[in-house]
Amino acid sequence: MYLLYCDETNLDPKNHAFFIYGGIAISAAKAKLLHDKVEEIRHKNNIAPDFLLKFNPKPENLTHHEFIAVKQAIIEASIEQDCTLIVSIILHNIATNPDEARRKEINRIAYHFHCLLQRKNDYGLVLIDRFSDSQIDTHLREKFAIGLRGLPYQDPMRLESIIGYHYSAIGQSHFGSIVDIVLGSLRFAVNAHATQDNSRLPTATTLLKLLSPLFMRNTITGKVEEISLFFSPKVVRVGQYREQYTALKSFLAENGIEAQQEITDVRMY
Repeated sequence: MYLLYCDETNLDPKNHAFFIYGGIAISAAKAKLLHDKVEEIRHKNNIAPDFLLKFNPKPENLTHHEFIAVKQAIIEASIEQDCTLIVSIILHNIATNPDEARRKEINRIAYHFHCLLQRKNDYGLVLIDRFSDSQIDTHLREKFAIGLRGLPYQDPMRLESIIGYHYSAIGQSHFGSIVDIVLGSLRFAVNAHATQDNSRLPTATTLLKLLSPLFMRNTITGKVEEISLFFSPKVVRVGQYREQYTALKSFLAENGIEAQQEITDVRMY
């Protein structure tokens, strides 16, 4: 059994070029070990039991550098317990609106989690970070009962490896903290690149190299598989947008995360 804890970041199109949705896949067999490690990190750093540990803000008792060390330790603990990052990135200029983008990328992440589970011959639960959207309950019920609609070769497609969709919230488990820290780190790097903020690019490089082992790679090419890192949509017809995706893909590759997916304007499926 696997648990996929999901979250989103860069929701505001006015301030960010890319919307990011993703999840951390955690083996239930290793969940207690990961839980205990986060407990140990919190205790060692005197983080109050009721403090909501996220990428930001930091606990008042820690310095900036001490908090960086805490986040690094949590990411490293996730790597040690063989967690897998599944993420999809879409330009806000392509997404209809933030809520619609989130629902579509939930579809994407659920499908990629299903693909991961099929490879492992296992089953899993999807845990969505709670947010306000009048359509989300119906959307998740449809994902469970019917699956994905509108696919070119199988419509609908039931994601039978996923046996439940549920809500979670930061503070209800340590896993919510982990996915927030992981996606917050990726967000920082993507935004530093998108804005060409030279003051933040060195930190972005450090974060990407830290996150790199969480991605699933092709055993032959060593490139990150589409089910782990996806640039959405699969076909980008507007040249300006295609250039933005290509530049981001190159930036990630320069920092140890070389995506297998090709950025193209031609349908190849």
